[in-house]
Amino acid sequence: MLIERLTPVGDPEITRPDPARLIEGDPVHRTWTAEEEAGLYCGIWESTPGAWRVCYDEWEYCRILAGRSVIEGAAGERLEVGPGDAFLIRPGFQGIWRVIETTRKDYVILIR
Repeated sequence: MLIERLTPVGDPEITRPDPARLIEGDPVHRTWTAEEEAGLYCGIWESTPGAWRVCYDEWEYCRILAGRSVIEGAAGERLEVGPGDAFLIRPGFQGIWRVIETTRKDYVILIR
């Protein structure tokens, strides 16, 4: 199909942050992947509350569908996000992703 609605369909992939990166809580991630081809990934991701360290080598566009999260950069930047907020994370970003309320986002990732 050349056009398709982005909605969670089927069973999600269930993961957790790497224990070495975990800061607090026991967050559970659910991912419904819609596309994986030639370094381009998109779908819907959801996490229960908790916090973990992140390190991005890829570009990621996100739009929050539900919940609240705070993304804190190692350089001191802080982005609070909630429903309707869209943002871009660039390669080289390091920091903490903190889920305050179970957060669901749609995403597009480009790996070069």
